[in-house]
Amino acid sequence: MGEGSRPILISVIVPIYNIVEYLPRCVNSIRRQTYRNLEIILVDDGSTDNSGALAEKMALEDKRIRVFHKENGGSSSARNLGLSKANGDYIGFVDSDDYIEPEMYERLLAAMLEENLLMAQISRDEIDEQGNRMPNVCEPPDKLELWECERFMRELLLHRGDCSFCTKLIHASLFQEEKFPEGELNEDFYLLVKLLPKVPAVAILPEQDYHVFYRYGSNTRTRNKDDFPQVFTDIVRNADRVQEIVGKEYPALLPEAMRFGLFQRLDYMLHIPISQMNRENIFYQQVKTYLKKHRKDAVRSQYLTQKNKVYLVLLGTAPRLVRKVHSILRGKG
Repeated sequence: MGEGSRPILISVIVPIYNIVEYLPRCVNSIRRQTYRNLEIILVDDGSTDNSGALAEKMALEDKRIRVFHKENGGSSSARNLGLSKANGDYIGFVDSDDYIEPEMYERLLAAMLEENLLMAQISRDEIDEQGNRMPNVCEPPDKLELWECERFMRELLLHRGDCSFCTKLIHASLFQEEKFPEGELNEDFYLLVKLLPKVPAVAILPEQDYHVFYRYGSNTRTRNKDDFPQVFTDIVRNADRVQEIVGKEYPALLPEAMRFGLFQRLDYMLHIPISQMNRENIFYQQVKTYLKKHRKDAVRSQYLTQKNKVYLVLLGTAPRLVRKVHSILRGKG
């Protein structure tokens, strides 16, 4: 139960932007939840199609739906507006092109209440535009597991954990002081690593009840090989932020944090267009300098593959040449 004798209320926040084609599937999957005491907060982030009007129409069909409209500011600003309007004891998030299974929030809440937790996570799968299930990004456990926050952080640093807020149910108290960073991508990782030290443990549930709809054109999902999404710079910045947090909260994880910082920069270097690898690009020059400085750390790391190590050493030495050869080997040259 919630405060006093009233039932626990879950607030589900859905940022909306030009998603009229997929919005009904998303919202209806939330409406069909077996846990009924929900408020569904739809935040229209300045849509230029009929998404906002469709949201209003759905609100007429279900009194649990509340709709808010704002100027376009990105997913984080939409989520933050939703948080400011939420009345729930627990908060969930669903992206407007994704959808969820009916039992998801009932399972998550039951796990949190049983273990007296501030956060629980369901497992997920990914579906492409043709309806095909894609390989798992994060492998689900065989049964419910409780991860202490240090273990969760370690899994994130080794790219085995799920940083998405959409797969989680979170006690509302955690959002009293922290909000999503606006104007950045990879925002879930940024906020999660700040919240983890405040969370003694997280329940990880095996059911893949959250379905990510993998469509091209969102963040890194682009068909244009010349595009360089902002997310690749943000993941490097977040690597530096998490290094600082690990140093203060989890010093035993510094080797994993170093591996994370190197791997994020490897991802950056393998995606930046060769045309942008020049002296005028200050951020690129900083990444290149970092790889040179930490060459020994890359070679000595027990958490990097031999292929990773070779690429990191070469990219810190002759990055443009390595990228050209890399493109040829991948059949893009």
